[in-house]
Amino acid sequence: MIRPTVRENFERYADCIAACNACAAACLKCAAACLEEQDARKMTRCIALDMDCAGICTLAASYMLRNSEFAPLVCEDCAEVCKWCKEECERHDHWHCQECAAACQACMEMCLKMTA
Repeated sequence: MIRPTVRENFERYADCIAACNACAAACLKCAAACLEEQDARKMTRCIALDMDCAGICTLAASYMLRNSEFAPLVCEDCAEVCKWCKEECERHDHWHCQECAAACQACMEMCLKMTA
């Protein structure tokens, strides 16, 4: 089997790359906003998961952009971290947590679709 070119993979995974990048941005925004909450200590787990999720989303997008043979493996892990981050953010009523949860859901779905 001939390996797809970078361009072919980018076209194939463009929606997943976009979802990963959007999720990373939402997670970073959520973490920053959590730090500004009145009792930021209560948001510690949310902040930590936001940072982890942003990191793996950025990593997954870069693996897809580089046409790495390991992109599906990283995307599987990305979907799992997005699931955990989404579940934590859903526990909070803050606007930034709700936006982050929605972005995590979309990214998780796209990553799972990409690995199928």
